[in-house]
Amino acid sequence: MSRLRISAISYLNTAPLMWDFEHGQTGSQFDIAYTLPSGCAQALERGSADIGIIPAAAYATIPGLQVLPGVAIASRRPVRSILLVSKVPIENVRTVALDTSSITSVALAKVLFEKWLGGGRKFTSMAPNVERMLAVHDAALVIGDPALQVDRTRYLTIDLAEEWIRYTGKPFVFAFWAIREAALREAESSLDLAAIFQQSRDHGLRPESLDYIAHEWAPRLRISEPDVRSYLTENIHYQLDVGCLEGLQSFYSYAVEIGALPTVPPEIVFAGTKAAIT
Repeated sequence: MSRLRISAISYLNTAPLMWDFEHGQTGSQFDIAYTLPSGCAQALERGSADIGIIPAAAYATIPGLQVLPGVAIASRRPVRSILLVSKVPIENVRTVALDTSSITSVALAKVLFEKWLGGGRKFTSMAPNVERMLAVHDAALVIGDPALQVDRTRYLTIDLAEEWIRYTGKPFVFAFWAIREAALREAESSLDLAAIFQQSRDHGLRPESLDYIAHEWAPRLRISEPDVRSYLTENIHYQLDVGCLEGLQSFYSYAVEIGALPTVPPEIVFAGTKAAIT
């Protein structure tokens, strides 16, 4: 039987999730490729990957997926890595360049503008280069590692997770692991996928693992090791818990209401169980 193919994200915030796959024997059971969040969704949609850590919005648009329970990339406070970077005060923003790396962050930005920050903005998709984006737009949505590197002394910045929580009182879920139903049916019955991915996260969040990740990633991103640790332990919430599911329900509803997503999934289908969304 062929090994399951994993599409993972090449961002700092997934490093704890991939711990066992990169530092243990778990990785030998799977074929792993790294890409951007939008690339994970595309890989699952076209069938070139079996499991992917997909943007939450992609679950509403790709049929035939089940969610591996318990694990998410979410936030219950400012997230630091999903930023609206602006040259002018938010009330004066008329044009926004949108990072093409994640459809969830794009949808979240549109929801925040339409529901609370004022509608009527013009959105344009662009590659994530802040200076180029702001050369032709009032503001720019930047996500992931590039957002962590933004010089906040040069620009006005709005943390989109912080704004979401301010207006809704709920966590925001950016991504979670999903598997194609066809691949799940063909997978070895002895593979406890939920346990494999939850244990990898747990091992990646151990103090000694976080020390290793901070030492490895700090020079790569040109930020300090304490900043790496605080980001992973304070800004990112790695549990797909009840509060996160409630926040996810609100996001889907708002996104459909303003036309940022075409439909709301009638339910989240977990591997082995179900959790209602509506």
